[in-house]
Amino acid sequence: QVKLVESGGGSVQAGGSLRLSCAASEYSTTIYCMGWFRQAPGKEREAVANLHRFGDTDYAASVKGRFAISGDIGAGTLFLLMNNLKPEDTAMYYCAARSTYGCSRVDYGYHYWGQGTQVTVSS
Repeated sequence: QVKLVESGGGSVQAGGSLRLSCAASEYSTTIYCMGWFRQAPGKEREAVANLHRFGDTDYAASVKGRFAISGDIGAGTLFLLMNNLKPEDTAMYYCAARSTYGCSRVDYGYHYWGQGTQVTVSS
């Protein structure tokens, strides 16, 4: 069972930056994709960005151009650099990993989840 641990959340003012990190508990050859999701109070969890083992990336339209995902899937590390943060980016951010081929924007397509790290952006 792969465990994921996120870090790097915090509180920033609008326009600021944060870098989230995610580390898997073990090296895995069966993880094909890792991604970031977020959930704001009263809203459904939504996909933010994902990274395929072979390098392809995908971003939600709301963060494209501001956020950058990177990492080493084989080593179980994932990062999310968030620039020009906006109050609407305030949410709990979750790292997720998928053990079937390909990536997905749907949360039920992921098999492993972290506990989340809070990001709060003030105006």
